[in-house]
Amino acid sequence: MVQACVEQGPIRPPSEAYSLLLRVTRNCPWNQCEFCHTYRGQQFSLRTVEEVKKDIDSFREIVSEIRSLSWAQGLGGQIAAPLANLILEQPHRFPEGFRSVVLWLYSGGKNVFLQDANNLVHKTENLVEILDYLKQNFPSIERITTYARAKTVSQKTVQELCALHDAGLSRIHIGLESGDDSLLAYIRKGVTAREHVEAGQKVKASGISLSEYVVLGLGGKARWREHALETAKVLNQINPDFIRIRTLKVLKTMDLYEKIQKGEFVILSDDETVIEERRMVENLKGITSQFVSDHILNLLEEVEGKFPDDQERMLAVIDRYLALSSEERATFRLGRRAGLFRSLEDLTNPELRMRVDAMMTQINTEPPGNLDRVLSQWMESFI
Repeated sequence: MVQACVEQGPIRPPSEAYSLLLRVTRNCPWNQCEFCHTYRGQQFSLRTVEEVKKDIDSFREIVSEIRSLSWAQGLGGQIAAPLANLILEQPHRFPEGFRSVVLWLYSGGKNVFLQDANNLVHKTENLVEILDYLKQNFPSIERITTYARAKTVSQKTVQELCALHDAGLSRIHIGLESGDDSLLAYIRKGVTAREHVEAGQKVKASGISLSEYVVLGLGGKARWREHALETAKVLNQINPDFIRIRTLKVLKTMDLYEKIQKGEFVILSDDETVIEERRMVENLKGITSQFVSDHILNLLEEVEGKFPDDQERMLAVIDRYLALSSEERATFRLGRRAGLFRSLEDLTNPELRMRVDAMMTQINTEPPGNLDRVLSQWMESFI
């Protein structure tokens, strides 16, 4: 059995849940954003092309062993549920690499995500060599994606990005977070709105698909309007393929927590965050982006759709929530954070409603304000 250790980074986008994870860099070269703690205390380093190729070789060997095991199990080389369960349920027998690879194969074996936070700091020719080697070893791959910082992308030429696209890079995920320059400086993002626009437009011109991430609530009570409006302005200039929504949740391990403790930053309530989201959505104009709410921290998961066709429907969902009584909004918040509600329609589901109402009754036996404390604790567990 293959014993080689395949290096894995700590995170990937939710949309890459079943992708093969190939670590190209370690940690984050910037690592100063006040709302992020993922790489705190970790030193950034580039993995060499040889190191990455070695992992690709290990993946190829693991795939071969899994295929052989499939034949031994009478499955004819297919990666079926019994084989996946066999490997997943026996961690003592199969190294971690086997578990991630069998999930990848079981889901089709077509997508790869390159870790960690900013792989485009690599020289373009190095990335092209890695992509070429990956495709040579796994010709069935259809999508290869990566995180990148806008600052770094803005310093690449369109020709370099085209070379990456030609080598197989399908999508770049960029943390826009906000289009408000004052807020970007406040949270130490290390990039300007102009650089965000330049980077986004270059990616689009290269043919690479672009996902831009926006953090709802990042403006706090002081700059929520500017955050919403300026972010919409930047997105309108970029017209990314995807706008992916995240909702701010500040942990004690994040630098922004200290500003909250000092009263410098006041977080928005769920209702205020929804109002901020509405302000942004209504100001998105002239784009054809897919608006995606693919994270459990987002209150209104069903605010999704394609611009411009679905814009009014998305606004109608937000307005429907805001029109609810305060009691019904609280019930929905509880159901959503408990993982029981996924849409406003779930408020009328008798079985789900009974379970959430029972939870609310229990919470209301505690002192006032306990609901917010409970929901905050649950949200922390999602990060």
